[in-house]
Amino acid sequence: MKHRWLHQQGNEDCLLFFAGWGMCPEVFADIPSGDIDVLMFFDYRRMDPEDLVSVLAKKGGAYRHVYLISWSMGVWVASVFFAEKPANLPCLAAAIAIGGTCFPIDDKLGIPEQNFVEMAEQLTSARVKEFHSSMFADDEHADRFALSFQRGERGVGELQEELQTLASAYRKGAEASEIYTHRIVTGRDRIFPARNQVRAWGRTACRQLSLSHFPFYLWSSWSVMLQKLMSA
Repeated sequence: MKHRWLHQQGNEDCLLFFAGWGMCPEVFADIPSGDIDVLMFFDYRRMDPEDLVSVLAKKGGAYRHVYLISWSMGVWVASVFFAEKPANLPCLAAAIAIGGTCFPIDDKLGIPEQNFVEMAEQLTSARVKEFHSSMFADDEHADRFALSFQRGERGVGELQEELQTLASAYRKGAEASEIYTHRIVTGRDRIFPARNQVRAWGRTACRQLSLSHFPFYLWSSWSVMLQKLMSA
């Protein structure tokens, strides 16, 4: 996986953000920091835990608190990596899952398998655009995302490779750990069905909000987002 600092301003706290499939930093770069440094993980064509270890070993030790927000497919990716948490990684002050589950390819607990298979095997530019459009309920947010995504220059070939890598890793049965302290169900989600998210977490263990799959432009900064989701 790749990583990039969206904000690195010497703040006391750090947020680790595990993005979903097919993302690029450009679509999140214009969300202000607030008062927290933000390290994004994305592009899971290589799922090498050494990347995470090396980055946090250098930067994480100085932070007062380290938080985690995992989104969509990133919910499962982060749960796999933290299941094998190396001793030199910092403890998480809070871990938030939003719009995803630890069973990402599952008819009842994640994305229906047939939908996933069709995307992985028959991905085209038109399908990518359709997927992106389905993430939003707000046209202004969808347009903002589309303009930013173009700057990321991620081609269909590498997106398909990433999707197939994720599918292969999940089906090999990589052990995931239920690391989350807050589980947010995106109630208006057209990618990850809300009823499946609720089934995966359990009705009393999650909080359902009226959000589309991609809710990040709703908040004025990463620190506001973190506080809102922790208090939901």
